[in-house]
Amino acid sequence: MKILGIVLLVCALITPKTFAQKLTPIRVATYNIRYNNPNDGPNAWPNRKENVKGLIRYHEFDIFGTQEGLIDQMNDLSEMPEFARIGKGRDDGKEAGEHSAIFYKKDRFKLLQSGDFWLSETPDKPGKGWDATCCNRICSWAKFNDQTTNKEFYFFSVHFDHQGVEARRQSGKLMVQKIKEIAKNEPVICVGDLNSTPETEQVQTMQTLLNDAYRVTATPPYGPVGTFNSFKFDAPMQNRIDYIFVSKGIDVLTYAVLTDANQQRYPSDHQPVVAKVVIK
Repeated sequence: MKILGIVLLVCALITPKTFAQKLTPIRVATYNIRYNNPNDGPNAWPNRKENVKGLIRYHEFDIFGTQEGLIDQMNDLSEMPEFARIGKGRDDGKEAGEHSAIFYKKDRFKLLQSGDFWLSETPDKPGKGWDATCCNRICSWAKFNDQTTNKEFYFFSVHFDHQGVEARRQSGKLMVQKIKEIAKNEPVICVGDLNSTPETEQVQTMQTLLNDAYRVTATPPYGPVGTFNSFKFDAPMQNRIDYIFVSKGIDVLTYAVLTDANQQRYPSDHQPVVAKVVIK
């Protein structure tokens, strides 16, 4: 009878609400939204920004990283009042240039810390890295408390260089170094456009620390393998260059590359990648 009483007490303490909180997944995404280039004509940002916001809301992203967005685009996405954002411009560490920003649901996540670093030999200040010739590259990060589950985790959003071969290789090494330095042994989600396919050294380097969500999802990946469409509706989309990585203590329940379009026009030249994850 004593054992039965203990069992009943434990069952009473584990309420349906407590159980649900522990199992509540996070819908994580990465989305290169293409910078605001007037030369894109019908695909220019003013013609597609509402589609981007609509996609984010319809698919109920809880937290997502963006790449390429300029400050006006960041402000446009901030018109979704349920989201807050962090992340600085890559050119001056303020608002200039493209951002690798993080947007998160304000009613679910509490921001605990945040910061930025550059993909270069001098990551604490703006500058080009290694053989990159065009652009500064930035990673923005934050530490959150998930107020639904009371779990804490770090989130990184990054964009690797598109030209410099050595810059991409070294960026993979720097990301592993900085994630270890910043997050230590706490749960980590890292998303971004790596401009690299899975067999490259830099992607393999990332996987020495983190799991590729595509490879560890509990259900088969949904959608095309590739994530870049060049604004072409019939693009083959064979090359996977956008990623969601998670640390070993995070389960990936689902993974998808979304192909939403409006009148055969994609909201961006990259497909958004989304995963449903649980932090154990």
